[in-house]
Amino acid sequence: MTTRLPGDPPLHFAAHLFVCCNRRPEGHPRGSCAARGSERLRDYMKARAKEMRLPGVRVNGALCLDRCELGPCLVIYPEGVWYRITSPADIDRVLEIHVRDGRRVEDLMLPAEKN
Repeated sequence: MTTRLPGDPPLHFAAHLFVCCNRRPEGHPRGSCAARGSERLRDYMKARAKEMRLPGVRVNGALCLDRCELGPCLVIYPEGVWYRITSPADIDRVLEIHVRDGRRVEDLMLPAEKN
């Protein structure tokens, strides 16, 4: 587990959101977030975060986050909280409740990863 140490520079972003946009071949047993619409959802999230004027927030697409079978997936740092997002309404809830208000959207959270 990585820990911030005294003397580390301040975080560049208050919240950094990564949307999985991995695309596997059609028929792959794990599926892929992109095939489930994650690129469209990422674009909506970027526009919506800007529209909401959320300070210090960055939305990025990512290649494989290794949880595509549960996706479309989103992870938010620095907390490391994972969500399954399937609609613009899900994104609005995550931006409003998690990012703006500092709470969690429990019904959208992914289960803990198995080690």
